[in-house]
Amino acid sequence: MSTTPGSDMSTTSGGEPKRVTQRGLYFEEFEIETVYEHRPGRTVTEADNVVFTTLTMNTQALHLDAAFAAEQPGFGGERLVNSMFTLSTIVGLSVSQLTQGTLVANLGFSEIAFPKPLFHGDTLYAETVCTGKRESKSRPGEGVVSLRHIGKNQHGDVVAIAQRSTLVRKKP
Repeated sequence: MSTTPGSDMSTTSGGEPKRVTQRGLYFEEFEIETVYEHRPGRTVTEADNVVFTTLTMNTQALHLDAAFAAEQPGFGGERLVNSMFTLSTIVGLSVSQLTQGTLVANLGFSEIAFPKPLFHGDTLYAETVCTGKRESKSRPGEGVVSLRHIGKNQHGDVVAIAQRSTLVRKKP
């Protein structure tokens, strides 16, 4: 491997550029108590909320009916973003950094909470803390990784928290 002075491009001894393929972390690469910040965030639009809500057959008026939502106390007259969209998005924001190509399966979610509402126009940011890991007892070459996903809006308010258990490949 050589690097030309003044160049940021590394090359192999054959002159070909070094290639890096984006992927998630293998089991061995997860570090307990490490906070993985997922950027960029995702600004949530009215269209996102309406499409997700109607695709999932959720008829909750707080998501779809502006006139109804405007009459409800506590939300400043705004429609709420569907909490399942919020949960799906914080997990989705983590994929390219943590599990792209290395995840075998989602094993389950627990301790899901939505401490504050999310509204149209809010930007959702996610971070994940690895809370534990162990080698799989029944599946050689794989391990169970416990993740705590946290979603925050642009003001830093926590809008979603979820504990997730995953099955992840070990290094080949």
